[in-house]
Amino acid sequence: MSDLILFWHRRDLRICDNTGLAAARLRSPKVVGVFCLDPQILERDDVAPVRVTYLIGCLQALQQRYAEAGSQLLILHDNPVVTIPALAKALNAKAVFWNWDVEPYAQERDRTVLDALKENGIEFLEQNWDQILHSPDEIRTGGNSPYTVYTPFWKNWSSKPKAQPAATLQNAEELTADEQEIAQQAGVKPLPTAKDLGFVWDGGLVIAPGETAAQARLEEFCAHSINEYQEQRNFPAVEGTSQLSAALKFGAIGIRTVWKATLEALENSRSDEATAGIRTWQQELAWREFYQHAMYNFPELADGAYRDTFKNFPWENNLEKFQAWCDGNTGYPIVDAAMRQMNESGWMHNRCRMIVASFLTKDLLINPQLGEKYFMQRLIDGDLSANNGGWQWSASSGMDPKPLRIFNPASQAQKFDAEGEYIRQWIPELRSLDTEYLVTGKIPPLERHALGYPQPIVDHKLQQQEFKNLYQQQKAYSSPL
Repeated sequence: MSDLILFWHRRDLRICDNTGLAAARLRSPKVVGVFCLDPQILERDDVAPVRVTYLIGCLQALQQRYAEAGSQLLILHDNPVVTIPALAKALNAKAVFWNWDVEPYAQERDRTVLDALKENGIEFLEQNWDQILHSPDEIRTGGNSPYTVYTPFWKNWSSKPKAQPAATLQNAEELTADEQEIAQQAGVKPLPTAKDLGFVWDGGLVIAPGETAAQARLEEFCAHSINEYQEQRNFPAVEGTSQLSAALKFGAIGIRTVWKATLEALENSRSDEATAGIRTWQQELAWREFYQHAMYNFPELADGAYRDTFKNFPWENNLEKFQAWCDGNTGYPIVDAAMRQMNESGWMHNRCRMIVASFLTKDLLINPQLGEKYFMQRLIDGDLSANNGGWQWSASSGMDPKPLRIFNPASQAQKFDAEGEYIRQWIPELRSLDTEYLVTGKIPPLERHALGYPQPIVDHKLQQQEFKNLYQQQKAYSSPL
């Protein structure tokens, strides 16, 4: 058996601050990366072209980073349950290392790969968490149960010390010429383009692919925006967020690196406002991890509501209204601006994600799972845990102690887009309108018609009452006697 260790990349597309990769390099200088383009993921009907485009860009950047470190990144395109053990066996690898994932499919896949490696006498790295700061087994209640409410989770999670960034891969060794030939026979192929895989995206990317770009974005955010984050994060017309969500989803940047940057920002803080902004962003990182822990501990979340009241909720699911929502043609300007932003750019501001999710569920009475899937089909940062958690929060079906939360589109626009800048950016046919019309949505019918903008497809006041009635009825049905 050789000294070769294969490192299987998945949601950790970087060589810096990669805990599993650093552990592999400690064992041997001959560490070679491998990434498998998994048909079971790529052929699903919720894959966004923009996300695949970003993924391929990250892999291109990762191949370059491996070359700089003296090694290489191999590409497979088949079922990893078969190809990863087969490649390891063909190359007579000493071990295969990887970082663990919280998602149900990933856990089942990894267990199958582990069994195959054991059968072939190939070593593997014991549970190693990289995408989160604390393992799901580490953050528990006093009764040793997983948390289902964020605030006590945050108190526990934030009180624990966080690990420092892992060492960067360097001075590694690549495959020999003979081994490279064996690898090709075992299925290693050149990295395809997104178009080669059947995904076309021409809308640009909100963040450039790769760890260098992610690190630069983090540094820019900490230098210019993090101090004002608490105040600026809710205004979609303002560049007040980090837009690092795609980089975190694919692991183009390590979470320990991100957390360390927040600590350094706190050290340099010179005002209460700045400290509050940094703390608020830290809490958002904890929200991300809360949803990941929830998915790990309650995998059934991926298939439906957490709260009993919503498990058989009588959603209307009007498909014409759903399509109008998808297209950004509901007649509610702030809702339509947000949906058009996502359709055109592959990204949506978080405040707007809450607005449109509330509108779909509480105004249109449509199952949040339809909206959750549509988001996954469009977003560059589409992530099962975060997307599911956000949708269940907005729909009131998830882990949230507040039973009902209904957003009024007009009041949300008046509060967070008071000058109509965001609406004007994404709904060009309304740019000439007075700001009051834009933010209240009270556009005269004749003007709507003249501008080619639709009438409101529902009445918010009536629909929120209908939702409340349905909720109370369903709550009564689902309550134990």
